[in-house]
Amino acid sequence: MHIKECIVSAPGKAILHGEHAVVHGKVALAVSLNLRTYLRLEANPTGKIGINLPNINTFLSFDATALQSPLPDRTADSRNAKELDVDLVARLRGFIGVTDSNSDTSTMAVLAFLYLYMSVFTESEELPGLTVTVWSELPTGAGLGSSAAFSVCLAAALLSARGAIAPPPGDLEHTARWSSEEMELINSWAFLGEKIIHGNPSGVDNAVSTWGGMLRYHAGKITPLSRVPMLRILLTNTKVPRSTKVLVAGVKEKIDKFPAVMSPVLESIDAISSMCQQTLNEMASEPMPEHYSVLEELMDINQHHLDVLGVGHPSLAALCRVTLGRGLHSKLTGAGGGGCGLTLLRPDTDPSAIHSATRELKDCGYDCWETSIGAPGVQQHSLSSVKEEVLRFLNH
Repeated sequence: MHIKECIVSAPGKAILHGEHAVVHGKVALAVSLNLRTYLRLEANPTGKIGINLPNINTFLSFDATALQSPLPDRTADSRNAKELDVDLVARLRGFIGVTDSNSDTSTMAVLAFLYLYMSVFTESEELPGLTVTVWSELPTGAGLGSSAAFSVCLAAALLSARGAIAPPPGDLEHTARWSSEEMELINSWAFLGEKIIHGNPSGVDNAVSTWGGMLRYHAGKITPLSRVPMLRILLTNTKVPRSTKVLVAGVKEKIDKFPAVMSPVLESIDAISSMCQQTLNEMASEPMPEHYSVLEELMDINQHHLDVLGVGHPSLAALCRVTLGRGLHSKLTGAGGGGCGLTLLRPDTDPSAIHSATRELKDCGYDCWETSIGAPGVQQHSLSSVKEEVLRFLNH
């Protein structure tokens, strides 16, 4: 291996505007969350391959020599992520003893790790021993891009260990980022990890996690946006389970049933995304109070539209009611029907309003995090730059 150890991190994601409308050809804005997944890769001289995932209580070790037989085509190039090798996926499923019907979080994470590990090192004469430990500030299964952040961290660390990407320039006493070309490579490998975990992902989640900031997604085209301000938010997880597939189908049924009524709603959501993008561009130069007022009104309008589309939920209505009672504005993020919501916090928001809203939301059984959107994408860290809390888990 080209390196003996590295620590990388990548952010989660949220949809700011455009949920569901994006399925019908409208614009969506996806933003990075300053809640991150961290990965530590260490060389293992014993030849063992270890993966430690304390968030989901998964700790496994494999013998590298036992993995030689499922190796993919030796002509593959770690500098070029191609289409998913379904034969390798099937062989790895057999290796770890799982069926297609077994798709729990732990199984899919291990499968994605083994696939990327073996594909990146396919040109090596022998598979190197290494251990990866991953810990995340993101809850799993909440629609906040936890699997994408995991895949991006895996891709960055394994490509670094293989020597397919150079150490990022910058001061590694703190953090450093790779070149645009190398981040393209990280993103393409991470997308393969997402395909293993989700089957047919859009590519938005791993792109946000790779580049950070904000992305505009429209008709399959992903455009990173520059000059986006970092905004403070309160992120709330109602912990109400929902099926994205069922919710998407329900919206389509309503559009098919009432096209003359629902088409203007989708057009309005599209306009909200565009107006929000324009406002954030203006704020990058000099944020003004009126900018925050526009963002708040857009969130309120969009939340009403999402209720009209049928993806609201009493838990989300409670979130909006509680925060509005403190002068704060919220909307759902993601599929709806429960799940998570965002609350915008102005720079001058009274801390007591945030505290009282958080306390009442927790009394409802929700989880809350005060964080920000527009965080940097994938980064490499020195030991001294990583928070002590994170290191405790990475030293597991």
